[in-house]
Amino acid sequence: MTTQSMALLGAFLAVLLALAWPLGRQLAKVAEGGAVPGFGWLAPLERLLYRAAGVSPGAGMGWQSYARALLVFNGLGALFVYGAQRLQAFLPLNPQALANVSPDSSFNTAVSFVANTNWQGYGGEQTMSYLTQMVALAGQNFFSAATGMAVAFALIRGFSARSATSIGNFWADLTRSTLYVLLPLSLLFAVFLMGQGVVQNFNSYQEVQLLDPVAYAVSTPGADGKAILEAKLATTQTIAMGPVASQEAIKLIGTNGGGFFNANSAHPYENPTALSNFVQMLAIFLIPAALCFTFGRMVGDPRQGWAVLAAMSLIFVVAAAVLMSAEQAVHPQLAALGVDQGAGSFQAGGNMEGKEARFGIAASSLFAAVTTAASCGAVNAMHDSFTPIGGMVPMLLMQLGEVVFGGVGSGLYGMLVFAIMAVFIAGLMIGRTPEYLGKKIQAYEMKMSAIVILVTPLLVLSGTALAVMLDAGRAGISNPGAHGFSEILYAFSSAANNNGSAFAGLSANTPFYNTMLAIAMWFGRFAVIVPVLAIAGALAAKPRLQANAGTMPTHGPVFVGLLVGVVMLVGVLNYVPALALGPVAEHLQLYTK
Repeated sequence: MTTQSMALLGAFLAVLLALAWPLGRQLAKVAEGGAVPGFGWLAPLERLLYRAAGVSPGAGMGWQSYARALLVFNGLGALFVYGAQRLQAFLPLNPQALANVSPDSSFNTAVSFVANTNWQGYGGEQTMSYLTQMVALAGQNFFSAATGMAVAFALIRGFSARSATSIGNFWADLTRSTLYVLLPLSLLFAVFLMGQGVVQNFNSYQEVQLLDPVAYAVSTPGADGKAILEAKLATTQTIAMGPVASQEAIKLIGTNGGGFFNANSAHPYENPTALSNFVQMLAIFLIPAALCFTFGRMVGDPRQGWAVLAAMSLIFVVAAAVLMSAEQAVHPQLAALGVDQGAGSFQAGGNMEGKEARFGIAASSLFAAVTTAASCGAVNAMHDSFTPIGGMVPMLLMQLGEVVFGGVGSGLYGMLVFAIMAVFIAGLMIGRTPEYLGKKIQAYEMKMSAIVILVTPLLVLSGTALAVMLDAGRAGISNPGAHGFSEILYAFSSAANNNGSAFAGLSANTPFYNTMLAIAMWFGRFAVIVPVLAIAGALAAKPRLQANAGTMPTHGPVFVGLLVGVVMLVGVLNYVPALALGPVAEHLQLYTK
């Protein structure tokens, strides 16, 4: 790991901490339901929205009512996104006259954006109209992120409540998260991005003259059936336009990840400069990190938030260091051939394949770690071109359950489920009924926690197994062998854990993958959320006990170490055989002749 990489990682974490702490205090105000400092002028709009929807924000919901409202809202959102794609040829703001999207791709995309996954099996600028991108997709970027925040708020209330039947009001949590957090942050970030050069317009695509014409050949069948190569000369290029900055902002702030362009954050119109790249990484982690401070504040003990943040940060730093080191190491087989692997004034050597020259290895590797530690999926480099170990780290970060910062809301509630498991294990060791934040952890909470932890490995491993057994699944592999297996494993890990990034070597825009990955995305999101809400309801109904001499402290280094150990053991052990068949086998092949 180079000095440049260490300095970049250190600067990133320092700025993140400085921004997350005050935002965490603000998020606590949003969750508590009262006035939000600095945003009193939005209160009349909030009340107007409640009146228009016929919602009483002060009416508490039990966990079952909360879950029903959440599922209905997101189900209707999926129908809306599906309909917008199927009808986009007849709708306005379609200057390219793009056709309606196919049924299987529309289904996959609708589920993807509602589930905060934003898996994209299509090229955005070639498939989606401005209206579809702006209203359907960007709209769900807000709502799916707000849904995650609402669930996190509900679980925190479960810990802080004292014998309560309510975990909050879903409609109020959804409205306040969107109005007071996601919209203001996205507006500020969009303005910054436009200042960096990200486009924001409704212009038609621009046809421009190339400075240097490009010669190429097109293969066409001749009269005898044999292929004939016809020489062509390209003198123009089509430059895509559109309302990019507005979608880019919420894509990152909401840890969504779906790019306006097919190249995502590697596209110069989405991520033009080194500064925009650095701030985009901060945007991905900002709310997940801030929610740790919100958690500590709402449960009345800031040290609890620091402990969760420390566990997340420790895993992330180790993962980022391994990824950066793997990408900066020379390829052994290329080195044996005497191939220059990027040495020069800008890059000290390493794997530059699939990376943007304006970012280099360090910034590209850190971005990959950030976007897969969070459930974002925005990418500024091709993960398919990473080294075997470099590609394994993002895959493993997703397979841990997206709890290393994770998505907006989902990272915190996922890590708190692991915390419940950690105190349960500690309680078994000392023969006491486990407690966490004054709440007894009993059989019901452990059953729900087991569902939360096991549902995604079940989806990932069963989906991968089915894909490699069926011809429809194997047909999408572009690189046979261990790497091709990794492409499939990565796709299902990304879908079930609601990340959305891809190895990019897998041809996944087929009826088989669109259907299978959509199923993984839907259940990977909502089969986790429902038991988390059940845990919140069970905890809220319990009295909060006072700490005593036998209570295990859950804010010190011992608990942080236990929590990290549980996350790593449970996460890694589920996937060891699959990882051995994919990236580990590919890595060993590099050293065989």
